[in-house]
Amino acid sequence: MAKNIKPASAYAKPHTMSGGSVNLKDAISIKQDPNTLKAGDLKVGKPGPRVSMGDPNAEDVKTTGIETRGNGAATKGRIARGPMA
Repeated sequence: MAKNIKPASAYAKPHTMSGGSVNLKDAISIKQDPNTLKAGDLKVGKPGPRVSMGDPNAEDVKTTGIETRGNGAATKGRIARGPMA
């Protein structure tokens, strides 16, 4: 089975269901990070805050940790980054 490894220019450009072109700046409706909104600004139909994820754009994301035991053949999720008791 062939893999899709062509450059992005080889695929269809973003379009509407009727075939019209799409301006990506207008298609993205989130103008502000939901985690920075006040409680009074949260409305139904607006994006909700990422409660447990934190800010993915933060500069102080921890990327080191210790490798946990008992993973067997696991290849992902083997690093513990929190405080170790």
